[in-house]
Amino acid sequence: MIRISQMKMPFTHTEEKLLQKIAGILHIRKEDILSYQIVKKSIDARKKPEILFIYTIDLSLQKEEQILRRFSSKRNGGVQLQVADEKRYCFPHSGMQELKKRPVIIGTGPAGLFCGYYLALYGYCPVLLERGREAAKRQKDVEAFWESGILAPDSNVQFGEGGAGTFSDGKLNTLVKDKYGRNKEVLRIFVEAGAPEEILYESKPHIGTDILVRVVQNMREAIIRHGGEVRFESKVTDIGIEAGKIKEVIVNDAQHIETEIVVLAIGHSARDTFRMLDERHIPMEAKAFAVGLRVEHPRRMIDQIQYGMAENEALPAADYKVTAKARDGRGVYSFCMCPGGYVVNASSEAGRIAINGMSYSGRDGDNSNSAVIITVTPDDFENNGPLAGVAFQRRLEEKAYETGQGCVPVETYGDFKQSVMGEPQEKSAILQAYPDFKPAIKGMSKQAPVHEILPEALRRAFVEGMEQFNGILPGFGDSGVYVSGIESRTSSPVRIHRDQTGQSAIKGLYPCGEGAGYAGGITSAAMDGIVIAEKIAEVYDKWKNTTE
Repeated sequence: MIRISQMKMPFTHTEEKLLQKIAGILHIRKEDILSYQIVKKSIDARKKPEILFIYTIDLSLQKEEQILRRFSSKRNGGVQLQVADEKRYCFPHSGMQELKKRPVIIGTGPAGLFCGYYLALYGYCPVLLERGREAAKRQKDVEAFWESGILAPDSNVQFGEGGAGTFSDGKLNTLVKDKYGRNKEVLRIFVEAGAPEEILYESKPHIGTDILVRVVQNMREAIIRHGGEVRFESKVTDIGIEAGKIKEVIVNDAQHIETEIVVLAIGHSARDTFRMLDERHIPMEAKAFAVGLRVEHPRRMIDQIQYGMAENEALPAADYKVTAKARDGRGVYSFCMCPGGYVVNASSEAGRIAINGMSYSGRDGDNSNSAVIITVTPDDFENNGPLAGVAFQRRLEEKAYETGQGCVPVETYGDFKQSVMGEPQEKSAILQAYPDFKPAIKGMSKQAPVHEILPEALRRAFVEGMEQFNGILPGFGDSGVYVSGIESRTSSPVRIHRDQTGQSAIKGLYPCGEGAGYAGGITSAAMDGIVIAEKIAEVYDKWKNTTE
């Protein structure tokens, strides 16, 4: 098997043209290509509207050694050829200590699902506890909330099977270094569970909410097939500790489950669980995160900026990533960009509004949106203690609820900027070019003074960032752009301490994933779930049911 990389093709190419290009570069016949597999595919739009796909492809060929010897990258425009050396993930199952009770995993977001999947696969028979409902029922609850505004506190965009990422764009790219192959293993398992095969090689893979619902259900069924158990509407309300070790978890204030291993994969919005852990003196600290607002543009406008053409069926809806620095030194950057997506009411507490972005797999909505967020640190919080960041988030969410009178508050960027900077508005080019442009929001929304939600320093940093982004992506800071808030759940406001064994100071307690402060997105949370499964398997032998 050999690997060809940095091979460029017009974005409109066919499979036949791809094979012809490979054969031409390698000076072979098409028939000499026994098989091929795309390893990576990315878009090069630097010379728009000339758009190229850049490929890395593994090939099985006739006479591979001979082809490698005679190949020259200089004669082939920088195309590279080498022996394919794909690192395969290997789960380190070596523990010998007897496991007396089944492991308990709290939460079925990516961290909990992947930790549970591997523990089940290797004979540990984990029990997964999820405070929310299974995906299909949860989906109905979420849609009912968007329609009526009536919130189900434990079955919403934040809580339920699949975690908060289920109702998002389903982005799977990550910046986490992956020398052990966990990233590709996560993608492989997603494909096995029903995700499209393209996520294995696209440079910015995504699944989409509509497909994610099915994927997490299939993962749950796989866990059960391998001996695990998944219990819904099972909220962990307390933990039992004895002699510095985990003894049990208490579910719904009533049921006691004895265990010596608890994986805390609780997600970034489990504020009542954070409070319970703090009351049990589990070591944790407030950490920096970011808050901000969602901005919406016409999808065709973003496509035009990025591709030099409004839309083309051969190209995905365009994305972007922009960063800036405000005068006071705060970072301002785009986050969770959703091409062809929607702003969604992602609240999980009564009397508070929190929003997020979401796309379906087709990414074919009229608008594209992203959060423009500003960094905050414990210095911005009004009090001290591990839960100071939670209190900071809640104040912003209460202000958003008040501002929108219970609905998602929306304001044009022109009104926002004028209110903050005192400058007269410019005429909107967006509204002239796209007269039908309007907010695309899942949930009830209302025109309101969004600029009042953020503290003064943050609202000014937001405007400074938007103006810098306008210089990078012309029109980004147009007065007709829609701004909504508040985006407060970008990452966990807490870090639950753990050592090199993956455990808290309380032995047997394994903080895991985004809620514990060790991940930032679907893939990194899933990878951390695998890490914790590895830590457990390095110590314990699989569970042997001695009651039978």
